[in-house]
Amino acid sequence: WTSGAFKGDRYVGAWKDGWIDGQGTYTYASGDKYVGALKEGKFHGQGTFTWASGDRYVGAWKDGNTHGQGTYTYASGDKYVGEYEDDMRNGQGTYTYASGDKYVGEYEDDMRNGQGTFNFANGDRYVGEYKNGERNGQGTFTFANGSKDAGEWKNGKLNGYAIRYNPDGSIFQEGIFEDDVFQYAQKK
Repeated sequence: WTSGAFKGDRYVGAWKDGWIDGQGTYTYASGDKYVGALKEGKFHGQGTFTWASGDRYVGAWKDGNTHGQGTYTYASGDKYVGEYEDDMRNGQGTYTYASGDKYVGEYEDDMRNGQGTFNFANGDRYVGEYKNGERNGQGTFTFANGSKDAGEWKNGKLNGYAIRYNPDGSIFQEGIFEDDVFQYAQKK
């Protein structure tokens, strides 16, 4: 295109009834590029979008949004493989960080929500519930040295009844915690 909102953009591919429709390649003036299926001018079906920044998405599209199974590889080295809905991570997915950390579990509205396992590069591991991207609900955090925090989590910290275990498996603290701080002893 030589003028207007699409100035500098280029499209090579199928057309139908005046619409970009079918297989094609759309290259933006910015350097971003989409290769794949289109329907009535929108990305729809299987396709690959590569950003000029180096990010890349390969997978399903619906009405112009990532939707269905896909893989998003970030220029930073992070990678997400899983389900999308309306341009957000939704459903089961695996997010691998360039640092070596890895989350496998449920997503909702682009955040960790539901059951999940987060393995840290340093050997720590959390298995349990998430809400709004934070540890929330029942879960167990196992440290690389073998010690554990098991119990009720809220906003990423122990809140409520929990047990702290020593590396040898013996109980260090059992009772009520508030923001990771032991408040008082209590047994269930």
